[in-house]
Amino acid sequence: MVQMSGWDNFKNILCIRPDNMGDLIMSGPALRKFKKGLNARITLLTSSMAAGITPFIPEIDEVIIFDLPWVKQANTERPDALFALVERLKKYHFDAAVIFTVYSQNPLPSAMIAYQAGISRVLAYCRENPYGLITDWVPDEEPFRYIDHQVDRDLKLVNHVCNVNVGKRLSLTVNETGWPEITEKLKQTGLDNGRPWLILHAGVSEIKRQFPEELWIETALQIISKGYQVLLTGSAGEKELVSRLQTQIGAGAFNAAGLFPIGQLITLISRASLLLSVNTGVTHISAAVGTPVVVLYAQTNPQHTPWMVPNTVIEFPVPDGLKSKNGVIRYVDDTIYANPAMMPEPAVITDHVIRLIRSSAVSGRQFHGTPHENQEL
Repeated sequence: MVQMSGWDNFKNILCIRPDNMGDLIMSGPALRKFKKGLNARITLLTSSMAAGITPFIPEIDEVIIFDLPWVKQANTERPDALFALVERLKKYHFDAAVIFTVYSQNPLPSAMIAYQAGISRVLAYCRENPYGLITDWVPDEEPFRYIDHQVDRDLKLVNHVCNVNVGKRLSLTVNETGWPEITEKLKQTGLDNGRPWLILHAGVSEIKRQFPEELWIETALQIISKGYQVLLTGSAGEKELVSRLQTQIGAGAFNAAGLFPIGQLITLISRASLLLSVNTGVTHISAAVGTPVVVLYAQTNPQHTPWMVPNTVIEFPVPDGLKSKNGVIRYVDDTIYANPAMMPEPAVITDHVIRLIRSSAVSGRQFHGTPHENQEL
């Protein structure tokens, strides 16, 4: 690997990761490499969707929140706000910037922001020749020659300027002192913390990754029949979805939508027997705190499966009408996902959940609560 010179002396670095919470969590090891290898101050430019997780990523020194218009966002900034962002970035006098992307994203708009802010060195993958916009250019060969997991993709990028060894595991700060308050909130839902429980998180930010509600309901019913309580989590904006699920599932399912702020959610997931979810940010929280994951994985981006944690990935198809028009993603659809998965049966999902909990328990992971006698676990 060719090392790009000059970065050893850079101590004030802007990291641009402008998309979702899960994407930022997966960039954590790369941020750690910068922090350890360069002993640099890390300022993160990220979106309002990802900002909530930043206090729990210790490598980040400061956060600038801005919803850039070339990334899918819940909010849209005014055009003149971009000029104000550039002026704000100028005041930091950054030595360099690094732009983290998935292979289907174009880094050039973010590179233009760095260029306008007077940042003289910029590191990024790019498919096109960026000329002066990206001084430290790494040609992007994904997904046409290979596909790396997002964690490895980000680490390989940073390796071009900083080759110190750091752990590859995802990591988030867990506030164990908050557990008593979380326990009280669990009591409010009706969940018995003395009995086995797991988390089911059904909400997702994109329609194409939604798993059918009727299959969530049947799966939860089967898990409950095995002796587990099912805690239904979700954001405040997902209360309606979670309420529908809880009503249809009935006894054994408990509604915790909007109940836990992000810090408490991290701690809660760290205490759960298992997380059952779709490919969304909580999956990467679970990986970061070491909780086993069964993920119902819409066939979208194979880079974002659970990382270095006991897991089972069960793929399901994306309807043709919801597939991306992005040419790079369509290439992956036509190759990696040329044969769409079948929609998984609840019995299959339940079997994977129980098997993963059992195998994780055998390997030494400690869970809260013990199964009632004569219940199948």
